[in-house]
Amino acid sequence: MARIALVTGGTRGIGAAISVALKAAGRMVVASYAGNEAAAEAFKDETGIPTIKFDAGDFEACKAATATIAAQYGPIEILVNNAGISRDSTMARMTRDMWDAVLDTNLGSCFNMCKLTFDGMRAAKFGRVVNIGSINGQAGQYGQVNYAAAKSGIHGFTKALAQEGARYNITVNAIAPGYVDTDMVRAVPEDVLAKIVARIPVGRLGHAEDIARGVVFLTADDADFVTGSTLSINGGQHMY
Repeated sequence: MARIALVTGGTRGIGAAISVALKAAGRMVVASYAGNEAAAEAFKDETGIPTIKFDAGDFEACKAATATIAAQYGPIEILVNNAGISRDSTMARMTRDMWDAVLDTNLGSCFNMCKLTFDGMRAAKFGRVVNIGSINGQAGQYGQVNYAAAKSGIHGFTKALAQEGARYNITVNAIAPGYVDTDMVRAVPEDVLAKIVARIPVGRLGHAEDIARGVVFLTADDADFVTGSTLSINGGQHMY
């Protein structure tokens, strides 16, 4: 029986690549999304991966979704917390709503989903959790105090939860992507993008598949000696 994997924010960008790679590795994958119905439908048609709509920052929505997944496919054994948003602004212009939205979605979602799946993983004596952080959670970034705080929090969350899960064969790791050629990054003006690439030692942006390969490794059944780690996949831009 294939292990059940949930990828939050799993129908677009890095999340979509992770979903596809896990399916290719033999997992039964469910991909969640928050709002883009057209993109989710196109993703499902193209890949055959089932999708489910819910707000990963809303605990009650997560509770209902995990119950639905368990009823249809079985308990979640592999969890990839990839859902994330940005509301960039300097501190002078940032509102509390912008802060709360990013912290709730990017960091709060990790609590929500782990809280709802961890007991089942403990009972099964197996679990794989991968939380998607960011290079900007390691190095900081101008105009992103909310995003950097949430992503930095993910790295601490990962290390603490890994200690709780280790004796139950539950590994908890993080991946910190660098700049990846998603739609958001491709929308950056060419001159700004050129400056970003110039700071990456390997000389290119990352690809979503680069991140997905890391997730496949960390969620493998035999990756049980790797836990509490943050895997930086950034082309050498930040060596942490």
